[in-house]
Amino acid sequence: MSRRFVAAAAQLGPIERDEPRASVVARLLALLETARRRDVRFVVFPELALTTFFPRWWIADEAELDRFYERAMPNADVAPLFAAARAGGIGFHLGYAELTETAAGKIRHNTAILVDGEGRIGLKYRKIHLPGHREHEPALPFQHLEKRYFVRGDLGFPVADFMGGKAGILICNDRRWPEAFRSLGLQGAEMVAVGYNTPQHYPRAPEHDRLQDFHNHLSLQAGAYQNGTYVIGAAKAGFEGGCELIGGSCVVAPTGEILAVAATRGDELVAAEVDLDRCREIKANIFNFALHRQPDAYGLLTKVG
Repeated sequence: MSRRFVAAAAQLGPIERDEPRASVVARLLALLETARRRDVRFVVFPELALTTFFPRWWIADEAELDRFYERAMPNADVAPLFAAARAGGIGFHLGYAELTETAAGKIRHNTAILVDGEGRIGLKYRKIHLPGHREHEPALPFQHLEKRYFVRGDLGFPVADFMGGKAGILICNDRRWPEAFRSLGLQGAEMVAVGYNTPQHYPRAPEHDRLQDFHNHLSLQAGAYQNGTYVIGAAKAGFEGGCELIGGSCVVAPTGEILAVAATRGDELVAAEVDLDRCREIKANIFNFALHRQPDAYGLLTKVG
């Protein structure tokens, strides 16, 4: 398998609270068809790509909350997406809310998967760095209840053989934490898919509103360069549910350079050629871990408290 191919971030515009799965999947299929026409072999859809970003609301009715989650993947709603990707030989990343029924009760995760060009799930990741809060804070202009609606991921930071190389996944807030990127880099990741839903306005530090786009790209570029990996960041963007979400979907080279970036905050495909062999430029030189890391000096990084 060639290690040189076109990869793309499939940015989504707003998904409103009552938009049905069928409508969302139709939009994903349109982006996938655009990808097929542009000879793209790997597409990254955003975090929680099948629904609105529901943690912005306090939802007391459990049945209402449950409708935002997927109990199986794939399922009937997304079967057309898997079929179209398989027909076109296109791999993809998909973020969604996952609900697992256990004897002890329901377990909810913010989840993403990598699916290969034959429609097989090759990697699953559950978000570890959950931002926001657990309790209702009605004084805020919108809620950010990820800590209430999800539990911390329990799969670690896995890397899998994918698209002729090694790939991993981070979800939204994970991208801000260098330890998350380094956990993938230490396993030889050559491509990292990152889906995100990021508000333009941060109620607890509104002075950072103007920096949201900058901090997004800063995190993606730093993660790419410091670990010698391509990073493909895909946003849910635009004015959704009364909240403005940033865009900036992009493809970042292992040198930290942005190869392609979204021009809008709507549905848009952002594509660039990647050559996984270029990861060696960084991995064999400035960030040669075996030669230059000093792990015995990093004990403070894993100290609790």
